[in-house]
Amino acid sequence: MTGIHHMLVHFPLGFWALATLMTLVGALLPGRLAELSRAALLPVLVLGLLGGLAAVVSGFLVWPLAAHTHSPLGRNHLLMSLWSLGIFTMLTVLVWRAGAAAFDGARRWVLVLLALIGGLFFAATGTIGGHLVGAPTAFSEVLGLMGWEVYTTFYSPLWVIAVMVLIGVGCAFLGVKGRRGNA
Repeated sequence: MTGIHHMLVHFPLGFWALATLMTLVGALLPGRLAELSRAALLPVLVLGLLGGLAAVVSGFLVWPLAAHTHSPLGRNHLLMSLWSLGIFTMLTVLVWRAGAAAFDGARRWVLVLLALIGGLFFAATGTIGGHLVGAPTAFSEVLGLMGWEVYTTFYSPLWVIAVMVLIGVGCAFLGVKGRRGNA
């Protein structure tokens, strides 16, 4: 069963990496390639979401929850996988609900921000998964430069919390401003 989880995780990783690239191309570049990226983004996000769900479910079938929660490395892997799934779920819903207008105006920057954060989180998930099976990657060093040691209990560095609060306040402001504009 462990091998199934290892095989399944490559689907969300591949689709989410492609979706991140397609979001950046669709938001930042003009021309036919950007149009194609925007048009094909939703199916890629849906496939990534389905792959992510399969990978998470298979992970829970392979390793008991107690194994995840009693190991800092397992806890980090579980948290990052769920955060990745959550962020790409938001991205999928936004693209689905907005349709052709998903890349209009300021919406494009929300998509870019979510895609970049989701990309960082699924990269961290894969790196930690590599550590769990004895195959660490150089990306662990990048995480260390950002203030996060993968072998310690999950935490958010103070600068990350500050950025999250600023993003939350900014999103609340934009939501209130948009609501008043529609009223």
